[in-house]
Amino acid sequence: MKKQLLSCCLAALGLTAIQAQSFNEWKDPEVNSVNRSAMHTNYFAFASADEAKAGIKENSANFMTLNGLWKFNWVRHAEARPTDFYQTNFNDKGWDDLQVPGVWELNGYGDPIYVNVGYAWRSQFKNNPPYVPTENNHVGSYRKEIIVPANWKGKEIFAHFGSVTSNMYLWVNGRYVGYSEDSKLEAEFNLTNYLKPGKNVIAFQVFRWCDGSYLEDQDKFRNSGIFRDVYVLARPENYVRDFFIKMQLKDNYTAADVTIPLTFAKESIPVSYKLTAACGCTVAEGVSNSDSIVFSASDLTLWNAEHPYLYTLTLSTDNETIRQRIGFREISIRDAIVYLNGQKVRFRGTNRHDSDPYVGSAVTLEHIRKDMSLMKQHNFNAIRTSHYPNAPEFYELCDEYGFYVIDESDIEIHGVVNLYNLNIWKEGKKNPFPPFLSDNEDWTDSVVDRVRKNIMRDKNRTSVLIWSMGNEAGYGCTFEDALAWTKSYDPTRLTHYESSMHHPRNPKRGKTNFSNIDLRSRMYAAIPEMHAYLGNNPDKPFIQCEFVHAMGNGPGDIEDYYQLEEQYDTFVGGFVWEWCDHGVYMGTTDDGRKKFYYGGDSGEYPHDGNFCMDGLVYPDRTPSTGLKEYKNVHRPVRVHLVDAASGTYILQNNLDFTNLKEEVYLTYKILQNGMAVASGEIRDTELLDVAPRSKKTVQLPIKPLENGACSVIISSHQLHEKPFTPADFKLGFDQIMLNENCTDTLTALLNAEKATANSCSCAANGTEPAITYTENDRVITINGVDFVYVYNKLTGMFDSMIYKNHSFLKRPMEMNIWRAPTDNDRVVKRLWYEAGYDKMTQRAYDTTVEALADGSLKLHTTSSMAPIFRQRFLDIDAEWIITPDGIVRSSMEIERDAIMRGMYSEYFEDVTENDNPFQANEAFLPRLGIRLFLSKRMNQTEYFGYGPHESYIDKRRASYLGKFTSRVCDLHEDYMRPQENGSHYHCEYVSVADDSRKLTVYNEQPISFNLSEYTEEELTTKGHNYELEKSGYTVFCIDYRQSGIGSGSCGPQLAKEYRLDDTHYTFSFHLKPEIL
Repeated sequence: MKKQLLSCCLAALGLTAIQAQSFNEWKDPEVNSVNRSAMHTNYFAFASADEAKAGIKENSANFMTLNGLWKFNWVRHAEARPTDFYQTNFNDKGWDDLQVPGVWELNGYGDPIYVNVGYAWRSQFKNNPPYVPTENNHVGSYRKEIIVPANWKGKEIFAHFGSVTSNMYLWVNGRYVGYSEDSKLEAEFNLTNYLKPGKNVIAFQVFRWCDGSYLEDQDKFRNSGIFRDVYVLARPENYVRDFFIKMQLKDNYTAADVTIPLTFAKESIPVSYKLTAACGCTVAEGVSNSDSIVFSASDLTLWNAEHPYLYTLTLSTDNETIRQRIGFREISIRDAIVYLNGQKVRFRGTNRHDSDPYVGSAVTLEHIRKDMSLMKQHNFNAIRTSHYPNAPEFYELCDEYGFYVIDESDIEIHGVVNLYNLNIWKEGKKNPFPPFLSDNEDWTDSVVDRVRKNIMRDKNRTSVLIWSMGNEAGYGCTFEDALAWTKSYDPTRLTHYESSMHHPRNPKRGKTNFSNIDLRSRMYAAIPEMHAYLGNNPDKPFIQCEFVHAMGNGPGDIEDYYQLEEQYDTFVGGFVWEWCDHGVYMGTTDDGRKKFYYGGDSGEYPHDGNFCMDGLVYPDRTPSTGLKEYKNVHRPVRVHLVDAASGTYILQNNLDFTNLKEEVYLTYKILQNGMAVASGEIRDTELLDVAPRSKKTVQLPIKPLENGACSVIISSHQLHEKPFTPADFKLGFDQIMLNENCTDTLTALLNAEKATANSCSCAANGTEPAITYTENDRVITINGVDFVYVYNKLTGMFDSMIYKNHSFLKRPMEMNIWRAPTDNDRVVKRLWYEAGYDKMTQRAYDTTVEALADGSLKLHTTSSMAPIFRQRFLDIDAEWIITPDGIVRSSMEIERDAIMRGMYSEYFEDVTENDNPFQANEAFLPRLGIRLFLSKRMNQTEYFGYGPHESYIDKRRASYLGKFTSRVCDLHEDYMRPQENGSHYHCEYVSVADDSRKLTVYNEQPISFNLSEYTEEELTTKGHNYELEKSGYTVFCIDYRQSGIGSGSCGPQLAKEYRLDDTHYTFSFHLKPEIL
């Protein structure tokens, strides 16, 4: 039996609490708390109905805040902590003042440490649960004097600590009150018998690490301190201590039977109840004189994320009023499909930590609202509280604004089970800590206690649809018991635990029990794996609790996972990892650039580098291109072309509960050659009468134009204002190509070349050649009327291009296969480095020169590319044609004659890609193209391709094919860790210019390009965006293509269709210099 129960019994018998104190609680896994009040549903009991109606607890006569300045002492090592500071006569004049809530490390007490896998002590202390080190185990001691209001005499007085990491010992007036762990749930203590009239001293002590830290190995900055509100509240001698709102929907989801079991501090007392609708109308009311409230409600408006309709439930006794906003809804599973209120539902979710670059984990309501506003603006409807309970107010906002919540208990044992390396599960292999914590009955009470407290607190929150046992903690008897208790206490919600897949081969109880898990959950499952499960009559719905890892430039495969949702109703969606980059604000550089630190930047060890910079928003909540990509993939309306000539289209409604005509109207823009030439609105409710999750064929007033490239962009907008979005807010768009023509610009460029060739061919008879050349062993110098080009016979590239006395190349042209590795290249880049892709050399073998009949000069070169220390692997057969007007046409046939395999290949010879989707086993090319170094003054660009955001073969849904202009500097996407960024996919032409000259690249087959002030080398070697130094050039990469982006920073390797791993490529382009 838990020792916490013993301490409660001692208190009940009237014995002093000091008898239960041992000072070993912080290293005893059987003690999670001492004298901590039993967890109850979150609410605040107001002194009057008027106070409750206003709903501001800070204005209640029952409330006194303890937020603000406390006297504070910090020591680096636990042995040095003060042991008598809680005495009333202790002199704290020399102590610091520290704001509460507040994070130690962001206030100068210790360094911010980021660790993904393993504990922050891993460099100094071998894991030995339940013991933690005393060295570098920081301890903070707090003291504060308070005066209890005189009118609280005769009341029960409680202290509320919203979140204390990692534990706390509490004293009042020199007397020991109690102890608490489980750092992400509030701890409440009854102080009634410890307080006295007048001045009182509250003191508490917090350890950086305790035995509970073994259960809190989450991927985040390991902050310590007080993260949420601290206050004192007063209650009458008897009161409603807890209640559980249970509802059974009936009559086709129009009515409900409601039962509310009540728990009192003492004997039962009369409780008045009243349920009112949002309009203020009374739905039900009465008085209960028993231990429960029972009533029925009819003509209900149901709650869902699209229409988060809430009722108000008021519970009143003679001395208190409790006000709860509740919604009516039912979550269920039929045939491995998840239903909400009888309708199929999808989770478009994200994982969210409490994180802010300025205050760390001590986020406020405004921080939470900011996150939710961005989520709603980008089409999210669900949040997983990774990997611990959030503040109670978070769930209230989810109820109000409409988010489905996976509510996760504060359990992660990542470091102990060594990431579940498969070797440790094999017969005869020893686990790191046998039996490890998830199948260790010594830890069962601790795990179940955390799950129970989380559920007891949040059980009345409408938005909570799924209880999650924790994250990455393995599986065994501890979680079997937690799941069994969960389903017995609350069978109305679904259960989730991804880590059940990491179950022991020899379980403690002989057989592993999965019966109480409702969802088949995975993280980062590859698409072939998902097809294998979803296409084989699954017994449970499939959910990705983490997927499309959003680290750096990414994610790049969101659309692919969306298509799986379209194919299988049993795939109910997923939760992006993760919402925000976890950076610590450390001021600005001399030139004003913000500095956000990640792991290792404070000189701490151990750390996991920039793996915390893995969000859809930057630390300051600036949206990344990945967030914009997500928004448009998950747009509520999709439009499909049936027949352009007749204007026949299909409208697809992706909303789960809303008819399009109720919430949405459409606009369209017809683009000709990338520019809008016509537009209109579609507000016809009959046309927009499309039921949820259905399609409708319609006629739209959109017809193709005959000339030039023609497309239409059809955007969806919301009709009405909502909490975070105004009326007319753009929800997403589709671009539909109405013909297959190229742009007039490209046509004009190609036609001009043909005209020039024809005229030169006619004029060539009997005249001097328009182009002459000289050559030596190294170079060929080509002279035209208006230009001098120098071609390097050793590299097969141009060293210089001077056109009308203007130099266009500041450095020799070069073949280019390298890109600064993105965070999603973090696995395959090891193979790239091993293959030597970052240190390539090009060698030309043979060059011939031929004068053509149209006056052009043709250079033909065979060459190869090879790493400095490896065999050649690209054979290049290049043809360069220089026309009399200075245009350069290049056509290359490229053979990839060696597949560079990685150092790990030998271990996977018999493993197919589907079997081992996480291991990049082949060094496909990062990119394939050429690189030019232009004058930095050439900083203006125009292009026709996917823009305005960066775009790649698998990351382009936030962009559209159009004509764009930009400054080169504005093409840069400023990732916290520098990497490949700002490229543009599928471009017909791109020009870069200054006031006097312009260089245009174009081609019949689209190319990709990148224009930047930074070299790939600079982006590769620098660790932070604020360290970047401009190259002094405009760096112009002209690419056949780049490999895709993917989400391989923590997920499957890049899909084969997005890799540059062919054995043959044909790469061509035209270069046209001009003087303006």
